Amino acid sequence: MELRMTTTFPDISISTERLVLRAFEDADIPAHTEMMNDEMVTAWTSVPHPYTRQDAEDWVRRIAPAERAEGRGIVFAVTEFLTQRLVGIVHLQNTDWRVLAAEAAYVTAPWARGEGYATESMLAVAQWLFRDQKFERLEIRTTADNTASQQVAQKIGCISEGVLRNAWIARTLTESGWADIRTDLIIWSLLPEDLDGVADQMADAGYSTFADWN
Repeated sequence: MELRMTTTFPDISISTERLVLRAFEDADIPAHTEMMNDEMVTAWTSVPHPYTRQDAEDWVRRIAPAERAEGRGIVFAVTEFLTQRLVGIVHLQNTDWRVLAAEAAYVTAPWARGEGYATESMLAVAQWLFRDQKFERLEIRTTADNTASQQVAQKIGCISEGVLRNAWIARTLTESGWADIRTDLIIWSLLPEDLDGVADQMADAGYSTFADWN
């Protein structure tokens, strides 16, 4: 078996008609701080709460760049093409360079929900990962009650593989503040052949095309 020599993703941006996916910049720090303090983000992710400006600075300047530099994955700031405002994150993580598999996570800013941005950005990243990087598997893990995240996985063609019982700690807002609750994780997978026809279906539904990266 030929060994793959590349163990890091390239420093690139990915463009669709509506979005630009690129590395985080210092200018993103205020919007990133606001986005990560949203109640839905707090509930379904493990980010600190409250999420401070220092947390955002650490993410933009140290944590996100290290993900790519150390070969663990790549982080994309999802921005609107026209306004350049930050509308979300796509994060490839837990990359296995021998198996050519990675896990994806995504967040959409509260001011950008309902526009299909998570689906559009995830499909663009999946196409790039499979066609340009020659990966063979993309995995997504969604909490049992996070239906919005599950809908994104379904729309890009993922197949549900099963449930990891009691495998995650989510958070719920109570009268006394945020409290941890245990929950199941649903495992979704996407293979290169699963994308066949998905882009055309999305275009028919009114989504933009997903073709350009540099």
